Amino acid sequence: MNRTYELMFIVRPDMTEEDQDKLISTLETAVTSSGGQVKNMEKMGKRRLAYTVRKFHDGMYMLLTFEGGGGLVHELERRLRVSEPVIKFLSVRIDEEQKRLAKVKALRDSKRKVPPATPTAEAAGEAPAVTA
Repeated sequence: MNRTYELMFIVRPDMTEEDQDKLISTLETAVTSSGGQVKNMEKMGKRRLAYTVRKFHDGMYMLLTFEGGGGLVHELERRLRVSEPVIKFLSVRIDEEQKRLAKVKALRDSKRKVPPATPTAEAAGEAPAVTA
């Protein structure tokens, strides 16, 4: 069963653009070879870390969104764990959250009030004008 996941990982700030692209391409290849599908890959740039990790104060943030099974997530986490330039990573399943947000949006749309029509003189209870 394919589910949607987000994989956020932080790499060393001194990692070259070429090495970043190589790491990203290996992860994308691992996803597609396992029968998954890459939805989005976003480089979020260099940011300050909340605390020192492996003697680094900054890191390059990357966000990979993909569809696949649980075995695929374990394989990607294994690859990130043994990859030296990766400082931290976190994978999160987001398909349940997307379903919940879609349900809330549908509920809000169904409860949306229709704007009232402009009141006329007869609807306001006034007597119609008589001409003689």
